[in-house]
Amino acid sequence: MILFSLLLALLAILGAPLFAVIAASAMIGFHSQDSDLMIMAIEVQSIASMSFLAAIPLFTFAGYLLSESNAPKRLVRLTGAMLGWMPGGLALVCLAACAFFTAFTGASGVTIIALGAILYPALKQDGYGDRFNLGLVTSAGSLGLLFAPSLPLILYGVVAEVSIENLFLAGILPGLLMLVMLSGYSLWVNRHIRQPLSTFSIREVGAALRESIWELPLPIVVLGGIYSGFFAVSEAAAVTALYVVIVEVLILREISFRDLPGIMRSSMVLVGGILIILAVSVASTSYMIDADIPQKLFEIVADLISSQTTFLILLLFFLLVLGAILDIFSAIVLVVPLILPIAAGYGINEVHLGIVFLAAMQLGYLTPPVGLNLFIASYRFEKPIMHVYSATFPFLLILMLSVILITFLPQLSLFFLAE
Repeated sequence: MILFSLLLALLAILGAPLFAVIAASAMIGFHSQDSDLMIMAIEVQSIASMSFLAAIPLFTFAGYLLSESNAPKRLVRLTGAMLGWMPGGLALVCLAACAFFTAFTGASGVTIIALGAILYPALKQDGYGDRFNLGLVTSAGSLGLLFAPSLPLILYGVVAEVSIENLFLAGILPGLLMLVMLSGYSLWVNRHIRQPLSTFSIREVGAALRESIWELPLPIVVLGGIYSGFFAVSEAAAVTALYVVIVEVLILREISFRDLPGIMRSSMVLVGGILIILAVSVASTSYMIDADIPQKLFEIVADLISSQTTFLILLLFFLLVLGAILDIFSAIVLVVPLILPIAAGYGINEVHLGIVFLAAMQLGYLTPPVGLNLFIASYRFEKPIMHVYSATFPFLLILMLSVILITFLPQLSLFFLAE
């Protein structure tokens, strides 16, 4: 058994597909228990009964459609009209636009690529330092992961069997805290820039609102529909995808019917990777529960760690390292089933754990030496990776402080869930 485990670890390091490694580990586990391997097929098939599962491909497709249209430009214009009159307002425009866009695409790398081309040169032209611009755009890309309808929030809800509606509510204040702290830092660093992006103009705000009139109802459709009880999450995802298709293809005509198959294919490549990992992880989780592995892990951890505070500190360190070496989707399906029962043993609310998990994992995107967003920014803006490291470091520290506050102030996550 140990030999097989070492072999699987070696295969993973050498680049074997993650789903194959997980499936092999589950099969070895079931075989060691003399269980019929047909149970693997049954467990994999069981994900088809997950009612929220349809939300993942539908929200992803809607996000990809938005990224391929001119919606990013309209979003930047709208936030610029509303915030650009403030000294240092363009930095706030960047943060707000990136947070909104990442919430709908679910992928911070897509935000850096789609909005970076607009915001990075605009920041430079407005007098912001190149180092600050690079760090801001790279860091802002991950801000929207705690806002509905973020794909990682939905996936955590599916894996942990937690109400997705509650997760959407729980992410509001922690997400705003991150946004406010980065905004405050950006304004302070650029306090010498007194020249606003533009003068405030009701006419420009009105024009920007009219231009964005078709995208503005999206948050209302998603959140209003869900919390009014009119839509389930999966139904809200279907309505969102249909609405975006009608707007971008039929009304605005920014995406042609010829382009739709390619966009579908690109979005479903991401979804397919997530779903196949999720399917085999369900089987792996079933084995771990049968083998009582989470309970054994909790007993080991409880012998070493007596307090909830110490556990949370070690969890943050673990998630920071994990986020730097593993993408957020794989981490959710692999790690959440293991840490959920351990955290429950320390009295940590499962919804709060989800927000802490995602907030810490998004830091991993910015953590040297292998944070994914660092390499995307280096490639997109043609900057040396070491320059990206140094530019992003102050923002990483601010975000790290916000994650510590989120972790040890569960009231932030649970405020809207209080009965």
